[in-house]
Amino acid sequence: MVIAAGAGVVILLIAMAGLALLEANRGGPNTTDGAVVVVPRGAGVSAIGRMLEEEGHVRFAPAFRFAAMIYGGDRPMQAGEYEIPAGVSPRALVAMMTDGRALLHSVTFAEGLTSDAVATIIAESDVLSGAAPPPPPEGAVLPETYNVERGMDRSALLARMRAAHDEAVREVWAQRAADLPLRTPEELVTLASIVERETGVADERPRVAAVFINRLRRGMPLQSDPTIIYGVCKQHPERCRNGRLINEQTGRIRTIRQSEIALDTGYNTYQIPRLPPGPIANPGRHALEAVANPADTDELFFVADGSGGHVFARTVAEHERNVRRWREIERARLAAER
Repeated sequence: MVIAAGAGVVILLIAMAGLALLEANRGGPNTTDGAVVVVPRGAGVSAIGRMLEEEGHVRFAPAFRFAAMIYGGDRPMQAGEYEIPAGVSPRALVAMMTDGRALLHSVTFAEGLTSDAVATIIAESDVLSGAAPPPPPEGAVLPETYNVERGMDRSALLARMRAAHDEAVREVWAQRAADLPLRTPEELVTLASIVERETGVADERPRVAAVFINRLRRGMPLQSDPTIIYGVCKQHPERCRNGRLINEQTGRIRTIRQSEIALDTGYNTYQIPRLPPGPIANPGRHALEAVANPADTDELFFVADGSGGHVFARTVAEHERNVRRWREIERARLAAER
């Protein structure tokens, strides 16, 4: 009788295990795609199973725990935001969460943003978590689109951006032209930040970079307007908003004043015959590459052409004609706005 009873228990346990195995591989009750669940950091298998049962993604929480025990091995569940397909089995859910196949969200940083602007985007993101870190040093991050999981720590994203910058600079510096008048990777970043702020036209970057490289070789001041603006904003933040000069009375965007062209802020390249002491923004990889390998030209000047790009010149006479055309365009625009 004892033997028979023991055999019955074994048979019962086998039957229960078989049912649990079937349930672990059985499609779940959820009938619609696109449902999202958030697995908190530190959540255990039991808590996740209860959550999945309560939200209608598994029939029984123990089936999820069983699937984790049989198919998950010793791998922990990864925190994150998961999109749950219709009819997904507990076994597939375990695979999804142990692999960490969480949803990713894009956080975009435009090329040429200042570090203050970068810090603001990080602080205001509703995807990130944790305390807002202070702004990084100017020119220390690589601006691009970063795909992150919901809840990623803000400081972790900033560290990732700094590491991406360091790697890009190492790669670009190693592939630079041999005769550049730049002594260090830091100088490359500084000039790339100026190129980035001078033009939003991607194809122009190597040509703009060449103008500045040519001027450095000749000991000419760069005479870059964005360096004036950056220096003014550092010395007189009340004159600026989002890195642009404003009229203090009206709050409207304005052009550079003559007094500001003459202002020596340390960054104003109309007043110093060299690179400024550091970057004026965070350049993207394309601007870094443009400076490392500029266009083959002997041009020394450029001015806006009225269409978003620039017109370039080799001589003062050519440049003065281009400037006159640009001023005519400006006058016509001002007249149209009145």
